[in-house]
Amino acid sequence: MKSNEAILNFAIVLAVVTVAYNIIEGVAAVYFGLEDETLALFGFGLDSFVEVISGIGIWHMVLRIQQNGNTQQDEFEKRALKITGFAFYLLTASLVFSSIYNLWTGAHPETTLWGVIISGLSIGVMWWLVREKRIVGNALNSDAILADANCTKACMQLSAILMISSLGYELFEIGSIDAIGSLFIAGLAFREGKESFEKAENPSACCGCE
Repeated sequence: MKSNEAILNFAIVLAVVTVAYNIIEGVAAVYFGLEDETLALFGFGLDSFVEVISGIGIWHMVLRIQQNGNTQQDEFEKRALKITGFAFYLLTASLVFSSIYNLWTGAHPETTLWGVIISGLSIGVMWWLVREKRIVGNALNSDAILADANCTKACMQLSAILMISSLGYELFEIGSIDAIGSLFIAGLAFREGKESFEKAENPSACCGCE
């Protein structure tokens, strides 16, 4: 049976992995999204950067619990959640506008192959993170870590949407599939933004809960 200290150390590792992976994923997705003119992949990459802000807040939270055992949110975490929520709203607005523009003009990607690759890798990584965060959250009886696991689950849902839209375009070459996929990503981004603000006001609120 692992001690609480060992579990908290592993929780920090999970937070670091979440932040590092989202940075790498964001850079790759934005680069290839611009290169291949795929809006869904580009929006997915921007979402990854927003998730980095949220991940840093969780990292800070676990360090705080480890140092003084205080389970109450501090101002840094509340501010991080509000910034995350605002960023998600901006992302939603830009994706909706860009998607409608692409549907109106008939713009379509050159290829969505990288969307398939990145989303497939993301689904695997996020599945592992969700599983491990739930184990840690249950072991520590931490609602905050369990809520973070649900946030990561929402990221996995975004990855699934990107996979469907990217694979759909590769198979059928219907240009509107990419724009429609980005609209679904915008919808999930709006939900995450709303839940970030709710969680800032109510620490027990679960981000990404069904």
